[in-house]
Formats: sequence, structure tokens, C-alpha cells
Amino acid sequence: MFKNTKAFSGFSANDIQKAKEFYGDKLGIEVSENAMGILTLHFKGGNDVIIYPKPNHQPATFTILNFPVPDVEQAVDELIKLGITFEQYGEPIKTNAKGILKGNGNGPDIAWFKDPAGNILSVLQQA
Repeated sequence: MFKNTKAFSGFSANDIQKAKEFYGDKLGIEVSENAMGILTLHFKGGNDVIIYPKPNHQPATFTILNFPVPDVEQAVDELIKLGITFEQYGEPIKTNAKGILKGNGNGPDIAWFKDPAGNILSVLQQA
């Protein structure tokens, strides 16, 4: 039934204007907004993601969006310059001072940060 559909994902935010500024201006993602106030993030790979307004929004407690990058260290440095703060985690996923979990052959290097609505995002080393 869904074998040939172009599925997409979505998540909520409590302030669509802040989300639009964060994803569009700060992260540099192409963003459009429809008449209902729903944002669409347009990615080069063709898999759009929507962000819908929800006044009683509760951020997810897990990563909702992952950004593969060629160099996690460089991406983290660039995002820090833009004012983004990276999450710090202890065991079993202990991050370093920059907020990067080194995969050490057990997975990709990855670092987590939050959008203005508190949703968890990541940059991770491209495979």
C-alpha cells in the first residue's frame, strides 16, 4: 500500500515564527509557510519535514531530526559560532567538552542540540 508513496515526517513547535527564524535563518534550510501556519523544511534529498503549530507543545525526549555532515567537529564549531549550545550527556553516552559523542567504531560521531521549542536535533558524521 505505501511502497511507492513519498512519506514525510513532522513535529510540533509552540512558536512558529521562532522556528522559522531558527531553521531558515540560523540553520540555512529552505523554509516555506502555508496559510495554516505550517512550516515545511525543504531538504536537497527531497524529503520534506513539516513543523506544525501546537500551543500546548511538549518537546520530544528523543532526537527528532538528524543532520548528516562530513565533519562533526567543524559543524559543531560553526553552530557554536551561531550561538547554538550543545547538550552534555553522561554515561552511557558521554559527550566531550564540545558536546560530541565519539563513536570510536561503534557508531558515528554525533552531537545534540535543541531548537527554540526544545526539540532535540543532531549533527552526525556521514557514513
